[in-house]
Amino acid sequence: MTARGSLNELADLYGVATFYTDYKGAHVEVSDDTLVKILRALGVDLGTPTEAEIPSDEVFNAAIQRFHDREFSRPLPPSVVAVEGDEYVFPVHVHDGAPAEVHIELEDGTRREVTQVENWTPPREIDGITWGEASFKLPGDLPLGWHTLHLASEDMSGELAFSCGLIITPARLSTADKYLTSPRTGVMAQIYSVRSTLSWGMGDFNDLGKLAATVAQDGADFLLINPMHAAEPLPPTEDSPYLPTTRRFINPIYIRVEDVPEFNQLDVELRDDVAELAEEFRERNLTSDIIERNDVYTAKLQVLHAIFELPRTPEREASFVDFVQREGQGLIDFATWCADREISQYDAVHAALPDRDELTMFYMWLQWLCDEQLEAAQARAIDAGMSIGIMADLAVGVHPGGADAQNLSHVLAPDASVGAPPDGYNQQGQDWSQPPWNPVRLAEEGYIPWRNLLRTVLRHSGGIRVDHVLGLFRLFVMPRMKSPATGTYVRFDHDALVGILALEAELANAVVIGEDLGTFEPWVQDALAQRGIMGTSILWFEHSPNHPGPRHQDEYRPLALTSVTTHDLPPTAAYLEGEHIKLRERLGVLTTDPADEDAEDLQWQAEILDTVANTGALPSREYVGLPRNERGELSELMEGLHAFVAGTPSALTCVSLVDMVGDKRAQNQPGTTKDLYPNWCIPLCDTSGKPVTIETLRDHDLYHKIAQASRRA
Repeated sequence: MTARGSLNELADLYGVATFYTDYKGAHVEVSDDTLVKILRALGVDLGTPTEAEIPSDEVFNAAIQRFHDREFSRPLPPSVVAVEGDEYVFPVHVHDGAPAEVHIELEDGTRREVTQVENWTPPREIDGITWGEASFKLPGDLPLGWHTLHLASEDMSGELAFSCGLIITPARLSTADKYLTSPRTGVMAQIYSVRSTLSWGMGDFNDLGKLAATVAQDGADFLLINPMHAAEPLPPTEDSPYLPTTRRFINPIYIRVEDVPEFNQLDVELRDDVAELAEEFRERNLTSDIIERNDVYTAKLQVLHAIFELPRTPEREASFVDFVQREGQGLIDFATWCADREISQYDAVHAALPDRDELTMFYMWLQWLCDEQLEAAQARAIDAGMSIGIMADLAVGVHPGGADAQNLSHVLAPDASVGAPPDGYNQQGQDWSQPPWNPVRLAEEGYIPWRNLLRTVLRHSGGIRVDHVLGLFRLFVMPRMKSPATGTYVRFDHDALVGILALEAELANAVVIGEDLGTFEPWVQDALAQRGIMGTSILWFEHSPNHPGPRHQDEYRPLALTSVTTHDLPPTAAYLEGEHIKLRERLGVLTTDPADEDAEDLQWQAEILDTVANTGALPSREYVGLPRNERGELSELMEGLHAFVAGTPSALTCVSLVDMVGDKRAQNQPGTTKDLYPNWCIPLCDTSGKPVTIETLRDHDLYHKIAQASRRA
């Protein structure tokens, strides 16, 4: 076998793609160098790394042999993830001729037996020990949940005991079913951008509840928000909500300090100082200036430190203790990381460093406050009549220098970086810099890190949007600090990851939206739908499955969240004007001819507008061939687009808050950094650029027009 053949075989064992099909349908062969670097990032021993050399055929063959030996000498699988009702068969390995007694311990402590089935796999000798394989079948009536498999055997030294996780997942998540017959609509918003008169220059948890209650008055059944994951523990902080330091814990920058019950215990002089400070920040709510997080967070932390020193009532202290116990070691690890990060920023000028244990407790306390205020926001949404309420957003990954990258390094691949291959919208590809899961090590951990972060995100939300849900099947990764053009895909056990997502959502009674945009294999959407995971349909990206041109209204997927736009595009008013092309040209990230790009886009928009007009949602005219400025009023076009979406068979539809006020500035331009564009820092404004607060939201005529157009039949 040639070296490339051995390398391909080894890569396939670890789920690393040796080729892939790009967005144009072209075959892309992955280089030997990339395969070797990604395999090493996944912990595969290929000898001492060198930049110039590819390991020999013998090195690859030895690694292949180690893989098979490891799997055949595992007493139990790393973990077993099965579907309810399925009599799943799994292997066990014991010394040849030794007994193999297997049973199940359910979550509630109940014991269940398993049945041994035939397995004629011959024994194998590994490192001087002969191993045999047996197979066992799960009962088909196991309850949903997190159980444990136990194996008892023996060797020459005596009795042996092994265990692994057994996770029973739902065959189909049931939470979306009611919306298939009773469709609903909602609003999507970037919470930091939505201010009230009492905000400190950016949106917070109080604003989240207030906004939910406001849009509920106009028919919204949920409020889809940006990820609320924690960024750095103290300034300077990352602006992007999609590059957090942890996905499990929450960003304290959203705390409304005046809502902390102990705030009123501050002495009068200090409260007066806080009021004066707050007033300075509130002046920003009335400007369209970009959001500056660092001084806001600095001020909040100063006040929160003062509140932390105050006594809590016995009831609140007990609640805090319960929270810490529930979150367990993960919270302690995160808070300790935060404390260490803060201490590391002290310099020799300080007479004494802060007490590490006290600082760790402070960061745990902040998480408790976040949990309380997020819970209050969801309660406010439900009290306002929403059946789903807050729909959380789960980012793809974490910052490579963050808390999860350190505390979960044993289940991540830090020498690899997640991103996206070149496509029509980002012709240079994207490097998101996030370390991916290590599939083998995550399974060996029983998928507990995945479960833990899902439980936190789902605790106070009626739904969850999983950004780039295709990453539960495969992720495009590249060697760290290398071009996306050098990347390839790494395959994951999607049955396990998607199954656990469905399990946790079922337990939380939450709907799940999978953001399934981008390059993917066609069967992926079917696999998600079979498990009750809703897809995502964006009007501008939808092509008809039955004929050339845009997707017709009745062709939209029922099990989906459908909207006109997404946060990675300019608002619809700007998109209709071609701003998505102009912006990329101004920033120098457009690699095609702007005139050609604009002509192609104008043609596609016209085809969509004609499709919308055919349903009666827009005036009947021939949009193809019309210049942008002759297609009608922007508000009329936007109403028609949203009415069209509302008329699709999709279970859920959604309107962006920026569209409801005619905002034109993009929240994010993918593939750029802050030196090019102020991503994730744009406050909510109207068409004229005037800032919009929650209190003035319903004063806008366009708001009511879009809300009315978006109502479901």
